[in-house]
Amino acid sequence: MTSPSPIRSIAVFSGSNFGFNADYVAGAQALAREIARRGIRLIYGGTDKGLMGVMADTVLAEGGEVVGIITRLLFDLGHLHQGLTAHEVTADMRSRKTRMSESADAFIALPGGLGTFEELFEAATLTQLGEHHKGVACLDISDFFKPVRSLLDHAVQEGFMKAEHSRMLLIDKDPAALIDALEQWQPPSTTKWIERP
Repeated sequence: MTSPSPIRSIAVFSGSNFGFNADYVAGAQALAREIARRGIRLIYGGTDKGLMGVMADTVLAEGGEVVGIITRLLFDLGHLHQGLTAHEVTADMRSRKTRMSESADAFIALPGGLGTFEELFEAATLTQLGEHHKGVACLDISDFFKPVRSLLDHAVQEGFMKAEHSRMLLIDKDPAALIDALEQWQPPSTTKWIERP
């Protein structure tokens, strides 16, 4: 029997589409099973669409707890997953992100589009600024986040980011290893500002 995780809840950001590669669905299912196995509560965007629905369905099928936080617009459109442990309806996307951040001990991004990228980088920015001290990670299914790592490294090389802040974004292909890394993660102690050359 595994010992209880120090992380009680993880917010997962993911696409409301499935992607063209079947590995994306399989990877989301693998992460969901690992979250459920550890007794971690899934916090997510509340819909039954795409990888978001895959995550919720799989955690629930494994006996886990799933809390959906959905905007009023999406709720009114009928996008709420009907099998959730609990759900909240927020006024808009900004308040939805705030509630997800408040409800989670850590964050994981799966492949997705603009919304996923925006949520990922906001969570990382708040960690960088010290507004929260929560780990942020990406499940790198089929090298989806390889360009993100390249972009962050480029920002370091060009003097817009410290290496400590580039590397605080955890990226791994294995769900168990990724959650292990989040459980052991410590925030960088350096400030974000770089001296002018």
